[in-house]
Amino acid sequence: MTNMMNPILKKILNFSAFQRVLGPSPDLQGLARADALLLNLVNQKKVPGLSITALKDGKTILQKGYGYADIEKEDPVDPTKTIFRIASVSKNIAATALAFMVEEGKIELDESFYKYVHYFPKKQWDFTIRQLASHTAGIRGYRGTEYGLNKPYSFKESIKIFKDDPLLFEPGTDYFYNSYDWVLISLAMEEVSGIPFEEYVQKKVLTPLGMGNTFTPDCPVERSRDFHEFDEELLSTFYTKNRLGGFREAIPVNNFYKLAGGGYLSTSEDIAKFGQAYLEREILNEETRFQFLTSQFIDGKPTYYGLGWQVSQDQKGRPYYGHIGNGVGGYSNFFVYPEEQMVFVILINCTDPKVQEDLDEVVDTLILSLNESLRS
Repeated sequence: MTNMMNPILKKILNFSAFQRVLGPSPDLQGLARADALLLNLVNQKKVPGLSITALKDGKTILQKGYGYADIEKEDPVDPTKTIFRIASVSKNIAATALAFMVEEGKIELDESFYKYVHYFPKKQWDFTIRQLASHTAGIRGYRGTEYGLNKPYSFKESIKIFKDDPLLFEPGTDYFYNSYDWVLISLAMEEVSGIPFEEYVQKKVLTPLGMGNTFTPDCPVERSRDFHEFDEELLSTFYTKNRLGGFREAIPVNNFYKLAGGGYLSTSEDIAKFGQAYLEREILNEETRFQFLTSQFIDGKPTYYGLGWQVSQDQKGRPYYGHIGNGVGGYSNFFVYPEEQMVFVILINCTDPKVQEDLDEVVDTLILSLNESLRS
């Protein structure tokens, strides 16, 4: 997947063992190879812990935990229960909630952002919700230590970080991936709905899809809701790689203000449910899905990004949509392959462990093994 990826997606990459479940007739050799590749990531100390859930035609073909949710306690990873930071996969969840709001007629994608958030400082150019969702609005990205802020900002409070900075370019003329775009979108959604963003997401996305193990991080007290609570024992410890090898606990961060862009917590099983709902067209109408899952274009060239979704092809030319995520103490892969009717979710409790090529090989191995099994 990585070798043939266009330069834009390469930029994105640089950013944001309980049981194995087998389908009815899998290629055991292929599954065994994928299993060995993932086990090696732990044995070679490339990752502290990892969870995978892979589905084919809605059936689980591989679901397993590797390594530790907590190294010191030697708590094993359980793919159905261990909670990870999913980083930018959060954008897919937020984009789905935005899509519902579009269907309800509460937000129009091509309306000015200022229609919904009038107090954001005026820039030299206007920009729309669609441009924010597709990263073509010109909003800047993280600077310095902003990536790891540990302040309990609300969405509205957090815009002071970047609200006075000029746009990087005229909206619609370029692409620049960042998470502040989604801070602004979540703020607009709150202003329109009159309820907390996270409450709207819970009502429209998480509860209907049975995503009972998907949560928000710590949030300002005045916004707290019962559905934010989860068993702390199930939360993985978040790590960063040491320069000399091994892992140390990641710096403390508060990701609540960038919930929509990279703050959600979840399990690989829950995110796989989410992907399967898209494959089965259980969620949103056809026109809305098409808008969100279609690459935008700049000067006639695809950005390989839709509205909150990476939309591309892997190195074998197979179309997929989803997201790669990287955050403090968390790394994630979420890929939906519509032609193969497959969903892949891999979550790691470590800041970018530099294993994307290994994860791409796992996905490729599983696709090839299932295709071979179907042909035989």
